[in-house]
Amino acid sequence: MKILFLSDNFPPEVNAPASRTFEHCREWVKLGAEVTVITSAPNFPQGRLYEGFRNKLYQTEYVEGIKVIRVWTFITSNSGFALRILDYLSYAFMAFFAAFFEKADIIIATSPQFFTACSGYLVSLVKRKPWVFEVRDLWPESIKAVGAMKDSLAIRLLEKLELFLYHRATKIVSVTDSFKERMIERGVNSEKIAVIKNGVDLERFTTSDVDPTLRTKLGLEGKFIVGYVGTHGMAHGLDFILHSAKKIETEPGLEQVHFLLIGDGAEKQNLLKLHQELNLKNVTMLDPVPKETVVKYLNLLDVALVNLRKSDTFLTVLPSKIFEAAALGKPILLGVEGESKRLVESYQAGVCFEPENEEAMVQVLRSVVLRGAGWERLQEGGGRLALEFSRGGKAREMLEVIFRAGSK
Repeated sequence: MKILFLSDNFPPEVNAPASRTFEHCREWVKLGAEVTVITSAPNFPQGRLYEGFRNKLYQTEYVEGIKVIRVWTFITSNSGFALRILDYLSYAFMAFFAAFFEKADIIIATSPQFFTACSGYLVSLVKRKPWVFEVRDLWPESIKAVGAMKDSLAIRLLEKLELFLYHRATKIVSVTDSFKERMIERGVNSEKIAVIKNGVDLERFTTSDVDPTLRTKLGLEGKFIVGYVGTHGMAHGLDFILHSAKKIETEPGLEQVHFLLIGDGAEKQNLLKLHQELNLKNVTMLDPVPKETVVKYLNLLDVALVNLRKSDTFLTVLPSKIFEAAALGKPILLGVEGESKRLVESYQAGVCFEPENEEAMVQVLRSVVLRGAGWERLQEGGGRLALEFSRGGKAREMLEVIFRAGSK
């Protein structure tokens, strides 16, 4: 089977869409599929080209058996809604034309931004082939949730486009049960929706990848490290984490707690300013680290932080950070409710607090800092969770969905 996959994020970018797309496609190649990915030159989230890459009209490379086509896009930083829309539209336009020259039995297009899905739909019409819409986020609902846009005519038009694409897709792959439930509530046929949740590459995320000198290099000897590695965006509520860190500085018994925030994004500069204003001594903020070294930093952590703003929209999400932390035996400090909380608690892989509630966060953090009898239970629970959600297994599940869609 020839699979044509449209995704505007792909390695060496290290965000969740890039990792999921690459790891799934790599597994499909191993299982005998021919996979072509149309993407952009790597630039997320800084909006700057990665070293060694050029923003050319069209360029091709092969990555672990995957044919990767990179097309020109309007590159901008992950800030400023209007400029990001231009970025999204430019990719959708260029990906559509690049797809003309590629043979395919089926087309897959992934969100969050569904202009990519518009291209997938149009390519499927031109080629008269089925297409699969992978829904990684309920966009544009998530735009409203972070305050990037208020309810308006533009939002309502985007919501109509969203429903149009759901109905026109041959098959929909949702990454959470909650997304599926929300789509069904809006009139989408439940039989066309499959749920393939996120997972983790167990070969990459291992406890053997440790740098014993890293703690010393960062000046964190003797600290209990609570770490966040990922995008610093509007949805992630890291300003709340900085304010909580200020409170924790004076909390008895939590003097050794130190927060390590690694990454970049639309809010990074604002967070750096806030860090300076609060004169935080218990927070270290670092730039993104290369994909090949990120596991070393994750292994440094005592607890992995997963946090989002308090919003009903985020009751439906399932951050990939949960699975990566679980694979490394790191207890999860989860500031997300809904499906994420149910998953973490069902496997006993971490402790949860109400999003944007400082008192609740301090209370649960104190419980894990003490490393009581439940510490080993949290690590074991994470191990069970990671095995259940291995990326290889999830890739095989999705390939079965693709085969069924291709046979229609």
